[in-house]
Amino acid sequence: MSTVLAVPKKVEKPRPAPSRVAATCALITLAVIGAWSVASIGINVGTLIESADNAGSFISRMVPLNFPEFGVLVALILETLAIVFLATAVSVVLSIPLAVWAATPTAPNAGVRYISRAFIVLMRSIPDLVLAIIFMRMFGLGALGGILAMGLHSIGMVGKLYSDAIEELDDGPREAIEAAGATRGQQMWTAITQPLMPQIIATALHRFDINLRTSVLLGYVGVGGLGMEIANSLRMMNYKRGMALALVVLLLCIAVELISGALRAAILRPSGKTLSKQTWADKLFARTGNNAEEEINAQEVSRNSTSLAPPWNAERFQRFCGITLLIALTVGAAIMVELSPKQFFDGLRTLPDTMALFFPPSDGGMAGDLFLALFDTLKIAFAATFIGAVLALPIGILAARNVVANRVVHGFFRVLIVVVRGIPELILAIIFVVISGLGAVAGTLALSLGAVGLLSKLVADSLEETDTAVQEAIRTSGASESQIFFSATLRQAAPAFVAHTLYLLDTNIRSATLLGVVGAGGIGFQLLNASRVNQFDVVTCILILMVAVVLVVEVLSLWLRKAVR
Repeated sequence: MSTVLAVPKKVEKPRPAPSRVAATCALITLAVIGAWSVASIGINVGTLIESADNAGSFISRMVPLNFPEFGVLVALILETLAIVFLATAVSVVLSIPLAVWAATPTAPNAGVRYISRAFIVLMRSIPDLVLAIIFMRMFGLGALGGILAMGLHSIGMVGKLYSDAIEELDDGPREAIEAAGATRGQQMWTAITQPLMPQIIATALHRFDINLRTSVLLGYVGVGGLGMEIANSLRMMNYKRGMALALVVLLLCIAVELISGALRAAILRPSGKTLSKQTWADKLFARTGNNAEEEINAQEVSRNSTSLAPPWNAERFQRFCGITLLIALTVGAAIMVELSPKQFFDGLRTLPDTMALFFPPSDGGMAGDLFLALFDTLKIAFAATFIGAVLALPIGILAARNVVANRVVHGFFRVLIVVVRGIPELILAIIFVVISGLGAVAGTLALSLGAVGLLSKLVADSLEETDTAVQEAIRTSGASESQIFFSATLRQAAPAFVAHTLYLLDTNIRSATLLGVVGAGGIGFQLLNASRVNQFDVVTCILILMVAVVLVVEVLSLWLRKAVR
């Protein structure tokens, strides 16, 4: 009896999806455009050597640093923090109802949802510098215009994050409260606002950090604080005073980032873990976990109580103190920057006349110059993203704790990332303009360093969030650490790296526009000049061009991020 051996069939690898192939081609094209932009702008070894030589001359002109008197410096810092605090408060107060209307489970109807979403996207698309120009025309120089500009622009990020968080909530509690006869306001407060309060505060802290950097830029259009003092000093070529104030801003940004980062980590710590060692954030938001005995006791107290108000326990007292502190800070900040209701309402009455200056849009007879400047802005953004991605990848890898076991190494690169991220890009642009001269080289170098700070952190975090089970499985099969890294860790984090790089490109297009204000190339210089000579119709035309480009890039980014997942 003969045995017939079955010949195993050759298993063919599945063909990649057409969308994935198209996305890969698009990513390669974007990388080629980035490399071409670097060469086109003229960034090479010779340029860097020349800039290094000029840096020595610049340092000799800025030292010794000339700090203001201590009292004046403290007043400037407090004024800046007050402006940023009020702007962030405005964005949070306006974003919460907008997020409720924009989220699918809580929107009254489809029309309100689409209008709210459109407003959030619009606020994200309009640069805060343009809003500041409009509000400075309405309210005059000072803090009010900057507060409103940063506050409304921040809705684009804060409102989106809040609406996304609402959509991720379990809608069961709200439906149960609704079935019990609660009003819509009671439903929103009990089932939406209270569960999301830790995330609301954490997002506000993150936005405060961003607005602090933005306040430096708005100093160039008349907003007070450190930004305005830096602008005035550099216009008079007083580099000793300007760089001294820039150092103060750097230290302030680093301090605020470290503090807000620690607060966000404490606030967003998952509930139900290590209940015997609760943090102040757990007590503040009464996150006691799923303790059945505590729930039974609370229900028993509720049945036996004749009072409709909750008892004054430690948690309620802490919440009361927190709310009181926020109110006190808001009032103190308003007094610090001398906000005036009369100034606000007088400015609102001029809104029709102000908007008439911006419409209809016009190119002012310089359409060719505007398109060339816009093209330069895109080249700066692509080049900075390319350089930033090339530099950020190794730095992010060395900063990842699960990749580099040596604490000294990953600790050093973590500190390096924090320092680089703490430098406002406008300060970098000013320095590179002085060193490299006016033009695209300065803007590209400034954005490249800023990109390294942002993207390195995102890369390190993405690597640390990879599934360790996959890595352990490969390690048990005898693979080396380098094989584990390339086959498991890096491969898992690759889609996130692509998504972060596309987000960086989107951000750099906006930032490249704004850095043109200080002569770092691009359309931002045309924007500031048009506002200075009262060509507000040209400002509107530039804004339309910018929004169109941003929307195109955003649609492309959404498609690519979806395709590479």
